[in-house]
Amino acid sequence: MQENWQNLTRFTKRPVLKITMKSLPILLLLLAFSAAYPLNPATTAGKLSMDRVQKYLEDFYNLKNNMKQSVRSKNSSPVVAKIQEMQKFLGLQVTGNLDDDTMDMMKKPRCGFPDVSSFAFFAYKPKWRKNEVTYRIVNYTSDMKKSDIDAAIERALKVWSDVTPLTFTRLREGEADIMISFAVQAHGDFLPFDGPGGVLGHAYPPGPNINGDVHLDDDEQWTEDKNGANLFLVAAHEFGHSLGLLHSSDTSALMYPIYNTNTDLSKFHLSQDDIDGIQTLYGYPLDSSDDPLPPTKSTEQKKPEENPETCDPNTSFDAVSTLRGEMLFFKDGYFWRKSINSVEPVRYSLSAFWPSLPSGFDAAYELTTKDMVFVFKESKFWAVRGNDIQPGYPRDIYTLGFPRTVEKIDAAFFHKEKQKTYFFVNDDYWSYDEKRQSMDHGYPRKIATDFPGVGQKIDAAFESFGFFYFFSGSSQTEFDPNAKMVTRTLKSNSWFNC
Repeated sequence: MQENWQNLTRFTKRPVLKITMKSLPILLLLLAFSAAYPLNPATTAGKLSMDRVQKYLEDFYNLKNNMKQSVRSKNSSPVVAKIQEMQKFLGLQVTGNLDDDTMDMMKKPRCGFPDVSSFAFFAYKPKWRKNEVTYRIVNYTSDMKKSDIDAAIERALKVWSDVTPLTFTRLREGEADIMISFAVQAHGDFLPFDGPGGVLGHAYPPGPNINGDVHLDDDEQWTEDKNGANLFLVAAHEFGHSLGLLHSSDTSALMYPIYNTNTDLSKFHLSQDDIDGIQTLYGYPLDSSDDPLPPTKSTEQKKPEENPETCDPNTSFDAVSTLRGEMLFFKDGYFWRKSINSVEPVRYSLSAFWPSLPSGFDAAYELTTKDMVFVFKESKFWAVRGNDIQPGYPRDIYTLGFPRTVEKIDAAFFHKEKQKTYFFVNDDYWSYDEKRQSMDHGYPRKIATDFPGVGQKIDAAFESFGFFYFFSGSSQTEFDPNAKMVTRTLKSNSWFNC
């Protein structure tokens, strides 16, 4: 086994990496690769066999390998459903039939990872746990000048740094987070390239060893324009994978799996779908011009308050919310602001930012899809964007669908994956569908039933890194929604590095 494993790195024309047995579990767990783009029309000539169609649906749309569901069976409803699913994702007319447009799309080279809807993430949502990510260009293609390659890579990374707090620092030697290599055919990672006109490259999700790396097929003709494979455009797509994104069904998105030869390179910008996806992982840019709480005329009032209570072991909070990648901890007439860039939190007067809001919130949560924070006090709630209270507020909580027996909200948070907001009242909770703007049926439910171990008295809650955090007095519990269990019990101010 060891001998065969070592031989895998010898079959490449340009060895660009070395996979060790130590890195194998990580590779098997997180292995995924990028879109493959069609550049040569000859590669899409001819009709697909039904076996190829069947395999396509099995590989990319989870069609079960069952002879009763063969694509040759015209009345197979599961097959028709999968064809419709594929057509919808790729932006084709949804007919359920293997028409010419559908067959042409299926003939195009593409990514080997199953398709997903809207922007999506790798399993377990890996991301870089730091804002400064390093990269290294390991080798160069002979198709372009080195200076032009450097510029294309830098521009491709800037696409992502412009809309996130991330920065990219180049290393000239040693191991970087993102290792960028040109290679041909088999190159030591079980994903051999296929020569000219097929797969352009692939990338790995964030993590150690091979993860984060980008490999580009040097059998392609790399260019600065659209006469061949445009290095900037392909690299920018691959870097999306290196940062944690999968493919998008939005045909205007950079993360759409098919190479767009009609892209205007001089006016290129990310689609809103790309921006929503990457900012869900990393938050908003944190430069002075895009402060989550921008300055107003009363800037002189916004000085950090002395905060002797910060590391008091008995500290508790009225409400907690995220805000564009930051965290806000509310207590009486103050709040602590914890930036992902800072070690220590800073306490501010609530009235310095929102003078018209009451102090002592009952609950608060960020609705990332609308870039707003909602705050609750007794039976009223307000919507805030930056320093601005939104028109039409405050509103009654009963407009959300609560019965009159509910007098106030104890805690709330927005579950990004399900696009639901959970409201906690005494020992019950409600689920509010943000897309439909209405309460889900079957609620309220008992907190103890769906969040075992959390307790029945919740003061505040928020979601972070795939976990739910529930605050009760000076303690908080970390809850894993996948395992449906409490994983840790912490002090409420543990986020303050006390």
